[in-house]
Formats: sequence, structure tokens, C-alpha cells
Amino acid sequence: MQSYPEPLAKLINELRKLPGVGPKTSQRFAFYMLKMPEEDTKALGQAIFKIKSSLIYCQICGNITEENPCHICQDLNRDHSVICVVEEPDDLLAIERTRQYNGVYHVLMGALSPLEGVNPQDLRLKELFERVNSEEISEIILATNHTTEGQATALYIAKRLEGLDIKLTRIAYGIPVGGDLEYTDEVTLGKALEGRREFE
Repeated sequence: MQSYPEPLAKLINELRKLPGVGPKTSQRFAFYMLKMPEEDTKALGQAIFKIKSSLIYCQICGNITEENPCHICQDLNRDHSVICVVEEPDDLLAIERTRQYNGVYHVLMGALSPLEGVNPQDLRLKELFERVNSEEISEIILATNHTTEGQATALYIAKRLEGLDIKLTRIAYGIPVGGDLEYTDEVTLGKALEGRREFE
């Protein structure tokens, strides 16, 4: 059986590490890149390198940014007393696209999943509770995904915030159960934000 030349085999193997990319897709991507003009492959390589060399996570909210703190945390026109808690930076971007929200954010970098070894100390939960204790917060919006893991995370946060004089809300179920925020259209996500209710 003929094997791929070493550089091609290495590229295929690296592409397989991407989420949702299996053996056939990684091969198709690799062969497509092989046919690309050299300047396009250089541009792709430089773009990948640049996201690792110039992007960081905001020290306050955990959003992806080029400056620290991020532009959202620095914006004095936003309501810093309201924190919307999301799982990932792309969930934050999905909410921003609705133009329905003017508070700030807290990105957890995942959701609780004991079966997959994701426990509270693996998420940015400690930083969230530190913000609650050190800032004047009036409302926490729990905008974790409506999955088993997202719901477990929301319940964990709610338990930890019990007894504090903070309004706790959960985004409404306009989001499909089992769905991810990043794949939800702006109108549905906007309605979910508008229809949020007290967390029970």
C-alpha cells in the first residue's frame, strides 16, 4: 500500500485534530491546500500563526482580545452591573450580534462535565465569584447552552450565589434544547435574551 509523502501525511494528521474533521475530510483539506497558490498557503499559515501570537484572553471576562482588558470590559457605556455568563468566546460573539444586550460578560471556557473530567476548578468559575464579591453586580444572566452540561453549570452557579442580593436570570428556552448558541440565529437569540426569567 502506497503511503503519503511525509509532509502531506503530517498535514493530514494535524488537520484530523480539528473538531469534526475525520480522516476523509482531513485528506480532502490537505489535497486542496496542495493545489492552492503558494501565496494563499503562506497567507493561511501566517493567519494561523498570528492568532496564536497576537490574541490573548481578557483578564477580566475571558473573551478573546488583542488588548487587555478587552474593548467590552473597557467600554464605560456598557452596564457593568450586569454580567452575562457564557461557555465559550463564540457564544459571547453570538449574543453581541443580536445587539440586544448592553452589559458585560464572563466566559467560563467550557461547561461542567464530570464524565469528561471537567470539574469546577477546570472552568473560570473562581474568577466569576471573585467578580461578584468585588464588584457591584445587580444581575447575573446564565447564558450557558441548554444541554445537560450547560444546565448543570447553571445550577452550580445558582447554588453558589444563593443568599446574595443579586438577580439571577436564565436565558429563555427560545434556544433549542440541546442546541449551541453559536449556531443560533440572531432573532432567536435576541428573543431568548428578551424573554429571560428568574432562575429557579
